[in-house]
Amino acid sequence: MAMRAFRKRLAAVAVATGAAVLGLGAPAQAAPAPLPYVALGDSYSAASGVLPLDPSASLLCARSTANYPHVLARRTGATLKDVTCGGAQTKDFAGSQYPGVAPQLDALGADTRLVTMTIGGNDNNTFINTILACATAGIASAGQGHPCTSQYGDTFAHDIDSKTYPAVRAALQAVRDKAPQARVAILGYPWIMPPTAQAGCFVKMPIASGDVPYVRDIQTHLNQAVQRAAAETGATYVDLSRASEGHDACQASGKRWVEPALFGTNFVPVHPNALGESAMADLTGAALGLS
Repeated sequence: MAMRAFRKRLAAVAVATGAAVLGLGAPAQAAPAPLPYVALGDSYSAASGVLPLDPSASLLCARSTANYPHVLARRTGATLKDVTCGGAQTKDFAGSQYPGVAPQLDALGADTRLVTMTIGGNDNNTFINTILACATAGIASAGQGHPCTSQYGDTFAHDIDSKTYPAVRAALQAVRDKAPQARVAILGYPWIMPPTAQAGCFVKMPIASGDVPYVRDIQTHLNQAVQRAAAETGATYVDLSRASEGHDACQASGKRWVEPALFGTNFVPVHPNALGESAMADLTGAALGLS
């Protein structure tokens, strides 16, 4: 009996060994397929002003391969389709921004599983008008007082509420309709100006001291509108307000995430630099549980 049991065990070992050699054991688990990822949005997503440029993009978009979508895709192994473009507005999701540049929504499909974007800052020329108007007023007043606040009051905030917010909400819903299986994330904009007049930097950002909080409040208003649109469409809002504090355009090189209007390093001023884009990738990955 003992010899018979020994022979059975020996035969079982031989069969198991042979199966392993022939690859007939438990099947190995297949590696997960790369995440189909589409990046939409404006110059803060495109990293306009940061080199190197993406050779697959129109030069008018000034898209960088160091933008946060590329950084995030490299870190996660996602398959990236990047259609971000400098100057994009919400209307450019459904329409062509430049000749030969397809509507951004065309990049989405039923197989898309991740979508990220920054959008809304260019609607109504909010960023451009705020910076240009307040810088012009600041230079005229030699940096004193609050000429921009006095001249424009709640004009920018009113446009954000009445025009930008519904446009961002509609754009997010359009993304949902085109890519119903995707997780959608929309980022807030990192701080451009510090919170107080004392922390301003007139030489680099020629905003009058009294208008520094005003410009900051306009950006706060914009980010709140984006956050509200995200909440109402089921998108993830990536809040940059706390993380980007102390990394505004008035900070020293190597610390700031956004380059100033003057004496910066980007060829497009008042936009995130490579450090800022990397940080935006970190925060987006964390918000989505991808890092």
